[in-house]
Amino acid sequence: MTFDPYEIRSHFPALQSGAIFFDGPGGTQVPQEVIEACGDYLRTANANLGGTFETSRRTIEVMADARRAMADFLNARSPEEIVFGPNMTTLTFNLSRAVGRTLHAGDEIIVTALDHDANIAPWVALEERGIVIQWVDINPEDCTLHMADMKRHLSMRTEIVAVAYASNAVGTINDLKRIIDLAHERNALVFVDAVHYAPHGPIDVQELDCDFLTCSAYKFFGPHVGVLYGKYDLLEKLPAYKVRPARDRTPDKLETGTQNHEGIAGVVAAIDYLTSIGEKYGIDAVKQYQSFTGRRFHLKTAMAAIQQYESKLFTRLMEGLQGTRGIEIYGITNPKHFNQRTPTVAFTMEKLSPREISGQLAQENIYVWDGNYYALEIMERLGLEKHGGAVRVGLCHYNTAEEVDRFLEVLGRIQSEES
Repeated sequence: MTFDPYEIRSHFPALQSGAIFFDGPGGTQVPQEVIEACGDYLRTANANLGGTFETSRRTIEVMADARRAMADFLNARSPEEIVFGPNMTTLTFNLSRAVGRTLHAGDEIIVTALDHDANIAPWVALEERGIVIQWVDINPEDCTLHMADMKRHLSMRTEIVAVAYASNAVGTINDLKRIIDLAHERNALVFVDAVHYAPHGPIDVQELDCDFLTCSAYKFFGPHVGVLYGKYDLLEKLPAYKVRPARDRTPDKLETGTQNHEGIAGVVAAIDYLTSIGEKYGIDAVKQYQSFTGRRFHLKTAMAAIQQYESKLFTRLMEGLQGTRGIEIYGITNPKHFNQRTPTVAFTMEKLSPREISGQLAQENIYVWDGNYYALEIMERLGLEKHGGAVRVGLCHYNTAEEVDRFLEVLGRIQSEES
């Protein structure tokens, strides 16, 4: 079947408000199935783990179901490679502290100017242990990672390379396979922040061969839950920070405190929702996914269908922005290379601050973000931080061509009124 965004939209109660949600990079809306799953858990299974009674046993099942669902989504080898937490930032700080216990003064960690600060600050914090932080620059003209700079910084002293799958600020998709191969040649581990990329394309941790990967369910149509993938043998070796009665096994030892069980029930529903897209709109002829079966196949084809639809919508958006006077776009602007970016764009406009632009759009029920979106390093590198950052527009599979056209019309009016 042809991808139908209007059928998709019927699953999302928030979209019935008439507002245009272009704020997806900061958190997507959720389908009714997710809302019901969270409520059902609270009605029928609300308990902590470890009890002999029914609701506790149901919670154990919810956790097991969620690990299986996320393992399918990421193509992990085992559900035991999936760790849940309150958000990606907290999980990354927890992991960096555990990794830090295995490092020595003089060891090096690579971070990049393209990343969200959640994949920078947890690693920079290890400087207090004598760890040396190496910074990889960007190419400011198109906001791509400076690969020659990456190669210069990689050495046999490198222990961790922390890199984004895609930039949450400007949408650039990094050449992860190349980065991972280069790092592994020097026996370095690779930690991938896939938070921004996850709602826009298939993720295969086995094909990538990354050592760790994080994402957040609230960025791919689920509740506020963070997810960490790690190769099982690496997770097993980590000396986790935990309370003494907690289990000393993977993944339990990394899940500090009581988890957001109702949210994790919603994660299962979000994965089931994406699976249903694969069943309905999946591209059966996608050759690289023919080796997958069951839910993993449907998830991969769902994300391929989403990627294909969003690509056309994004091209429409970019053509309109590039045709609007007084706008400066940051990131890849050549249509031939749009496959190297997500459907997210950051821009500034003459005479108006990003906050003023987003405020005027909000008055028209068009929701976009302004500022630095915690991607502080790239905003400083581009000289935008001192001017209020940039306006960020992010498309999702539930957005439509009519919404893009409405946005461009309002933006054009805003621009003309300020000329």
